[in-house]
Amino acid sequence: MSTSPTAIGWSSLDAVDRRLLELLAVDSRRPTAELARELGLARSTVQSRLDRLRDIGVIRAFTIRLSERLEADTIKAHIMLAVGPKQSADVVQALKRLPEVKALHAISGIFDLIAVVHAPSVVEMDALVDRIGLLPGVERTQTAIVLSTRFER
Repeated sequence: MSTSPTAIGWSSLDAVDRRLLELLAVDSRRPTAELARELGLARSTVQSRLDRLRDIGVIRAFTIRLSERLEADTIKAHIMLAVGPKQSADVVQALKRLPEVKALHAISGIFDLIAVVHAPSVVEMDALVDRIGLLPGVERTQTAIVLSTRFER
């Protein structure tokens, strides 16, 4: 039975799937046999669950998180954007083309979008903020530079 990824929510997953996802969030490279021992299941059962979670779109990718030492020289910021009426789709497409934009969220309030951005220096962050502010459809921006990350999951 195939389930649509849009029909899957956290509450529709059973306790084993939720625990499996929690373990993978800590270390996505954990071997299936180790996950099986932790969950008290057969390795083949865990592999079947992983395959199913990928197939239905719950797991989109396995990725890495860079060390703080490596990212210490990266300037990070959140740029809030107010977008003109009916121009959101064009602004989203333009932001997708900028590799410095790591995530984009639609938000409520006086701003419409918040972009999570990284740049290698203050000078390059300044230029990026200017480029984003000049995109057609962007009415105004407000930027918050990230000083430190207290925790990340």
